[in-house]
Amino acid sequence: MADRPYTLLSASMSLDGYLDSPDVRRLVLSNDADLDRVDGVRAGCDAIMVGATTLRNDNPRLLVRSPARRRDRIERGDPATPVKVTVTSSGHLDPCAHFFATDDADKYVYCSDAAAARIAARLGAVATVIDLGESLDMRLISEDLSARGVNRLMVEGGATLHTQFLTTGLADELQLVIAPFFVGDSRARRFVLDGCFPWTVDRRAELAEVRQVGDVVLTRYALSSRFEAERAGR
Repeated sequence: MADRPYTLLSASMSLDGYLDSPDVRRLVLSNDADLDRVDGVRAGCDAIMVGATTLRNDNPRLLVRSPARRRDRIERGDPATPVKVTVTSSGHLDPCAHFFATDDADKYVYCSDAAAARIAARLGAVATVIDLGESLDMRLISEDLSARGVNRLMVEGGATLHTQFLTTGLADELQLVIAPFFVGDSRARRFVLDGCFPWTVDRRAELAEVRQVGDVVLTRYALSSRFEAERAGR
């Protein structure tokens, strides 16, 4: 089996498990201290991945914001901001979105061959469009990223990507932040979708850390045997 990056899933959710609110353009689930923590995690990664729905709904920049962290990355021979990655079946993405337009980081757009030509025509000037063939398989994407030099991948959502990485056993670590409020609306997106997950009532995930960060709580879960080796090496 080909190598794949160490894969860290990162998400913030409400007390009732939602990533957003249908009534708020962009629901803030974190705080300044935790956003700085996330910035530090980003700075330690080679690539950041988000789904196309997250890209459309949130229009994220996915930058390393701290000047000191950007400088440290450049001094060790890395670009100031990690590679940006997204996955799309429709290709309905705005080439002027922040993801594409705010910095010089490499951008990868994975798609299937059914839409590859159309997506390349739309986004080829602002990103590398990668045709995966018949299906958007997360293992193939992981292996391709590894071949392109990505050793550490941060997946920042949304629910579809998180579900795919978790149910296929491709996640090594989960960093889940819990905000101190409820959304209370089932129209909102949840942290994950329905699926057959490796961790069940009979096989519990290993809790590696619990930390208060201002008014939110960070929980870290070790999801594979690679977690300890990665933590020891950092």
